Parts: sequence; C-alpha cells; structure tokens
Amino acid sequence: MAGQVVPTRIANILINALKGGVVPRAGLEYVTVGRRQEIEAILHDIEMIGEGGASFRFVVGKYGAGKSFLLQTIRNYATAKGFAVVDADLSPERRFAGTKGQGLATYKELIKNLSTKSKPDGGALPLILEKWISGIQSAVKAGCEAEGEEFDALVEREIYKVAGSLEGMVNGFEFAKAVVLYWKAYQQDDGALKSNVLRWFRGEYPTRKEAKEDLGINFIVSDETWYDFLKIFAAFLVGAGYKGMLVIIDELVNIFKIPNSITRANNYEKILTMYNDVLQGKARYIGFLMGGTPQCIEDRYKGVFSYEALRSRLAEGHFATADMKDLSAPIIRLQMLTQEEMYILVEKLQQIHGQLYHYSPALTQEDLLYFLTVEYNRVGAESHITPREIIRDFIELLNILHQNPQRKVAEILGDNSFQLAKGGILEEEVPDEFQEFEI
Repeated sequence: MAGQVVPTRIANILINALKGGVVPRAGLEYVTVGRRQEIEAILHDIEMIGEGGASFRFVVGKYGAGKSFLLQTIRNYATAKGFAVVDADLSPERRFAGTKGQGLATYKELIKNLSTKSKPDGGALPLILEKWISGIQSAVKAGCEAEGEEFDALVEREIYKVAGSLEGMVNGFEFAKAVVLYWKAYQQDDGALKSNVLRWFRGEYPTRKEAKEDLGINFIVSDETWYDFLKIFAAFLVGAGYKGMLVIIDELVNIFKIPNSITRANNYEKILTMYNDVLQGKARYIGFLMGGTPQCIEDRYKGVFSYEALRSRLAEGHFATADMKDLSAPIIRLQMLTQEEMYILVEKLQQIHGQLYHYSPALTQEDLLYFLTVEYNRVGAESHITPREIIRDFIELLNILHQNPQRKVAEILGDNSFQLAKGGILEEEVPDEFQEFEI
C-alpha cells in the first residue's frame, strides 16, 4: 500500500465520503479488504450474464456492515468489464409497485443512473444510442463502398434488423419503433426529436396521448410495464456492443417499512416475477443485485419471507452455517469485517489521508492497534459497532492529528491503557501481510 499512489481527486472523494458515512462511487479498489469469497461469487454471476444467462442475488447485512460498499464495488467492476449498470436506492417514493407511480419512479431512477465504462457517473443513455449508431455505420462502411443515400439505406436496414430482433419481446415493438425514430433524428440532426425519444425511453411521458402526438407511439412505460422494459434494454445493450446489464437496487428495507400488507405483497410479487424469470431462463443478459438488512429479508410478518412463495425459494437448507456458507445460494450474507481486516483498512486510510494532505503518515502499528482496541472495547461494541462507525472515527482521528500535530494519539482517544482493554485486538497477532481482494 505504501507504494500505491491514489490520484488526489479520488483520495478526496474517498476521505470525504467515508467521513460522512457515505459509500464513494469512485476509488473503492483502493480500500477494498476482505469479502474475497462474496466478490468472487458475484463476479462468476457476471461472467454468466455476459454469456447470455441471468442472475439474481440478495446481499444481506446489518446497517454499516458494508453491503452498499460491496454493491458499489461490483458496479465499478461491471462497468470496467464492458457491462452497462443501472442502480437505484428504494424509498417511500420508489418501490417495485405502487398506486402512485412508485414502480415507474424506480425505473426513472435506474435509467437516469445508467452507467458505462466511459460514462461511470450515470446519464449514459444518449451516449449508448450514439455509440450504437456509429458502430452500425462503421460496420456497414467496412463491408461495402456505398456512399450517400445508398449508404444510409444500408445503415437503416441494419438498424431495422436490430429493432426487429426486439419486437418478439413483450412491448418490444414499441421499443423498436423508438430506436428507429432515434436513428432518423440522428440522421436528420433533429435535436427536438432526439430529446423526445430520450424522454420516452426514460419513462418521462405522462400520457399515451402526448407520446402519440410527439412520436407516433401509442404506448408509455408504466408501473405495470417497467420491468419488461429493463429486459428489452438488456437485449438492446448487447446489440449495442455491451456485455449485458446489471441492475443494482439497495435499501430493500423501504419495502419492509410499507404499513399496508397488500401493497407490501404487491412489491414482493414483483420481486418473485424477476426471480422466477431468472431461474426459468426467461431473462437474458441481465443480473439483479438487491441489498437489504437481515430483518427486511427474514421477518415473517413484513419482510421478504412474509411472502411464502419467496420464502420457500430463498430459505437456506439444513447444512449451511456462518462458517460454511453456500455462496451459490440466492442470499449472500455479509459478516462484519474481522479485526484483522479492519487493521488493513485503517492502514490503507492513513496512507490515503497522508497523500491527500501531503504529509508522511506517523501513526505506528502500535497506534493503529491502540485505536482499534479502544473502538472494539466500547460499551456495546460487540453487537453494535460497524465498519462504517470505525472508519468515521478513524478519519476524524486523522483529521484532528493533522490539524493538531502537537497532540498524541493517547490524548485524543483517552488514556486507556492496553491492560484495561484486554480481550481486544491486541491479543491477536497481526500478520505482516494479509491477503485481500484487489480489483
């Protein structure tokens, strides 16, 4: 780690986001520790998606245990490998189904956050469409010497061929029509038509009438059809040169919090539809990762397991334990990072903080152990402390030490002696080197 230079912009994003308890969207590879088995299991899923398969996983962990961090790490890996990724956090306004457009709101958020390698921060839809058209033009140009109208006709024929391949899917005919319209707007350099087609793809038309007037398409994305559209998008993206689509949805707890049991059941019904599509081979080139807490999954009254059809499919067998997990199961359960893994992490953070503020890190191994011992021996830490809290405290410690170089670690942490903190990390031997997963 000492020799690994983190770009200043990335270091700033990492330190500020982690200090605020937020998962950064860039630079995660510099602070990834542990989770090797979980990451490898999901990366295997991604390989299967790229070969035309589909996958569905729940990533389950307590608040602050690192599930959002893991989801973002996978997101960054997938875009780097040529996949398109859409992601959204559920909320009271964004669900899988609802009576006030909450399903459509989730779709809008997903498409808004559509990311690729060259557009990692979302908003990639126009770029994808332009790249797709340019790719077809290049392929036609490589195959013949036609020019002018003849060349345009050949390009159009190829575009109709791709569009035709989508028409067999549910709502595929309308999607194909919009694809062709975008090509015509591109060809005629019609900015207004391009904008309207993009609005339609994003689910922003409020009524069919308006879509019909602007585009001649008597159809709009709705609460009932948005999931079908994601599947069409996955097929289209493969035609546009991407390896597939990864759908990441976090904060499933917002379904658990819905007070109305019928509304909750409708949302779980939608999850069941996605899950069945994946297992039955009805979905291709698409993967789903959903993040939630143990309670929002396992609660028999309001959680995912309250919906019997899901519980019977997702419940673990009799042989898996905390020590022997089945990582091919649909639910990946995250344990807290071990104390040794936390040691690696704070060591990495000290290096990044030093690079960001241009100083040589001065905390010794003993200082780092001292900090972790104090953290792990707080009252209630055994059951309640999370990596998020430890990271936040450590960055605060680094900030205070940097701003007050005359102060010592023991002064800031309180003069806890190592003897008073027996049973903490100090009784563990910290190896010189640890194996952690690096992207």
